Amino acid sequence: MVSTSAEKVIPAGLEVYAALDKRLLAAVKGINILPTVSWPASLEDRMIEDYGKGHYALPEVSYKKPDLSEVRKELVAIEKEAGDGDPFREYLRRTAESWRIAAEMLEAVGTEGVTAPSIQLYGRPGDAIAGSHYSNLDAARYFVELSDELGADMADDDIVTNISSELLRKDLANVLDDFFGQGVIAVEVDNDLTAKAAAGATRIRLRGGTRFSQYDRHQLLNHEAYVHSLTALNGREQPVLASLARTSPRVTATQEGLAVFAELMSGAIDIARLKRISLRILALDMALNGADFVEVYRYFNRCGQSVADSFHSAQRVFRGVPLCGGSAFAKDNVYLSGLIDVHTFFRWALKERRMDLLRYLFAGKLTLGDVMSLEPYFQSGALAAPRWLPPWMQHVHGLAGKLAFSLFINRVRMSKVEAEALSTGI
Repeated sequence: MVSTSAEKVIPAGLEVYAALDKRLLAAVKGINILPTVSWPASLEDRMIEDYGKGHYALPEVSYKKPDLSEVRKELVAIEKEAGDGDPFREYLRRTAESWRIAAEMLEAVGTEGVTAPSIQLYGRPGDAIAGSHYSNLDAARYFVELSDELGADMADDDIVTNISSELLRKDLANVLDDFFGQGVIAVEVDNDLTAKAAAGATRIRLRGGTRFSQYDRHQLLNHEAYVHSLTALNGREQPVLASLARTSPRVTATQEGLAVFAELMSGAIDIARLKRISLRILALDMALNGADFVEVYRYFNRCGQSVADSFHSAQRVFRGVPLCGGSAFAKDNVYLSGLIDVHTFFRWALKERRMDLLRYLFAGKLTLGDVMSLEPYFQSGALAAPRWLPPWMQHVHGLAGKLAFSLFINRVRMSKVEAEALSTGI
């Protein structure tokens, strides 16, 4: 079993950071982003049935607005007390700030006031990709176009959704008991869950009434269990920064990017998955530019998604905001940009022979910048190295081989290859 906080020893001189971190965790205990903006499952079921019959009306969604005024005051106080001057203080200040922005966002739930803070936290589709001349929107269009071009060639792929949620629950429970230890992570079926799956430190939920494929199984295992749950459990091992066990808004992009990267490295991702991620970014852009819920739903449906999947996809875009267009909940923007950033970071770390930094990334809920700035604390032992690593990270030579090939192949210019092929007639 995972060690308890009572067994942790705070290194001398770091008690002030641990105390401030404890205040931070206590302050944000009542901030629950996704539950606050989620829709009732009963509403979704009813509307999906109507949409399946061609009856398109904007859903009527009501939200319960939380009063987080006292929470915001405490977070402002923590920001001021943390200040800056060293990496621990900077981490605490930035984390408190991101939770404060999230609190402001949730207090505006049901209004267009959710849009601006959600973009502040998760970015917008037109944001530039670091180190390139492209935007997140450009990348999304590329993967959608590529998927559509390859679609006919892959029509015979054996992707069958024949695994029930209960059967998958039993399967995953056995695998996770073997990996983490008996009973460390519980796997449950949740009939009210909107997403296919959701993960915490000690619980993974699967959407009830859903059929899963083998691709889904591999994706959930590598994405939810071996990243989201694993980093939360490793975060609980931290003696000073216990907040590393919880996903603050500022680490969402890295966490989701790392989770999708895990799918890529473990061979659990397919082109259809990349298309789904990319379509959500294009849909976000549509909504921000005025498309309403029905228009976004029809877009997903035209792109080949089923009635239910199209509805769920559109719902993700409009969580917590008005459905008439011009507003959006921007969280789905981070999956592709996060994947690209994490992939770039892994390649850079290999080039610099810094595999230690890659391991630190799993020690808790960290951003890529955190790993760099907090490196001295890992080296001193003030921050604990990860107790668990995903299976694909445990085979360093295999990981290095994949990254080394990726690093070199990027030097090959496809335009030159095409020109030479044309000139030689090959």
